[in-house]
This record gives sequence, C-alpha cells and structure tokens, in this order.
Amino acid sequence: MKYEHEYGYWLNRFRQENENLSNSHFASRMLLMAEEENDEFLCGKIVADFGCGPRGSLSWTNAPLLRIGIDVLIPDYLTSFGKCMREHGMTYITCTEKIIPIQSSIVDVMFTINALDHVDDFERMTHEILRVLKPGGLFIGSLNLNQPATPCEPQTLTDISVRKNLLKFLNLSSYRLAKIHPKTPYKFMIEDKLSDSYDNDEQYILWVKGTKK
Repeated sequence: MKYEHEYGYWLNRFRQENENLSNSHFASRMLLMAEEENDEFLCGKIVADFGCGPRGSLSWTNAPLLRIGIDVLIPDYLTSFGKCMREHGMTYITCTEKIIPIQSSIVDVMFTINALDHVDDFERMTHEILRVLKPGGLFIGSLNLNQPATPCEPQTLTDISVRKNLLKFLNLSSYRLAKIHPKTPYKFMIEDKLSDSYDNDEQYILWVKGTKK
C-alpha cells in the first residue's frame, strides 16, 4: 500500500505538471542545506541522493564525477517517467527496504531530503546509508520530525531516534531546526527562523550536515 500511495502521488504530480517533473528548485534547496554558495564542493566527487524520487534531484550540478539517485521505486518511475529521467544525467539505482546495492565506502557526499520517514526500518536504512558513505564523507540531510505516520511515511522521526540511529555516527558541523510552516513547509528554514529548542508537541524540519566518523 505504501508503494501504491507513493507512486500515485508522482503520477498525479506528473499530470499536474503537464507530463513533466520540474527540478529547478533543487539547486537552491541543496546549497542551503549544504551551507555552500555554489557547487564547487562537489567537484570530482561521487554524489548520491537517497530517496531521490523521479525529478532528477542532482541534475542541477555538473560538478560531480558521478550523480547517483537511490530509490526503492526506480523501476516504476522509469516505466512512467523514463523519458524525463534519461535527461537527468544521473545513474539511478534501485534499493530495497533492507539494502542499498552499492559497495561500501564509495560515496563522497550523500544527500537525503524528506525520505527517511518513508522507509520501513529507519535504523537499518540509516546504517546502509552510512555503510556506502566513505569515512570522512559528507552527509547532508533534511528530515521531518514529529509528523504523524501516513501510508507513504510510516516513520514518525524524533530528535531521539535521529540522534541514536544517525547523528551519533557523524561529526556534526551543522544542526538546524525550524518549525514546519502550515502552508509552505520549508518557509521558516529558508528564512532562517530557527528554533532554539525542541518540543515533542511541535513538528519540525531538521537540516543536518556532518562527516562520517
């Protein structure tokens, strides 16, 4: 059921966008997450996006040596959106809910945007993400905290679960927390209206940046 909901969402987006999936917003979003002015920090690197979806999330940069999109629904996306996806300049890899089929310690920079609450086993998939990331490799993530579970997003991530399963394995250089705006989720984060403390009763966007220990 989760996959049906996820795939249905993208089919609807595809129709609403006149049989296209725009990706122009990823440049500014990912640079803000990385706290970088341009893509020079990606030059010559192997860069991946976990839970990439079918939009071509890394198409905005030509700096990397290799751009990898990782998602459990890649075969379905290719069936419906393959004409768009072949123009992305990305290598798409199908993962499962247990395994990312990439050799260990190969990725230099790993992005993920609002994807880790979609997985069935948060602990297992964070460990897989860290496995394929090189020691000293850069993790840049956007996570939604305290959101009620849905068919597409069965995990309710919390500050405690994220610290236990992900952050303790990173040398953090940035931890930014902002409340989710009711209409435009990233509005407070983009405007740098950050929260000084964590409240279990509030929903947040968390942006983290760190290197693998």
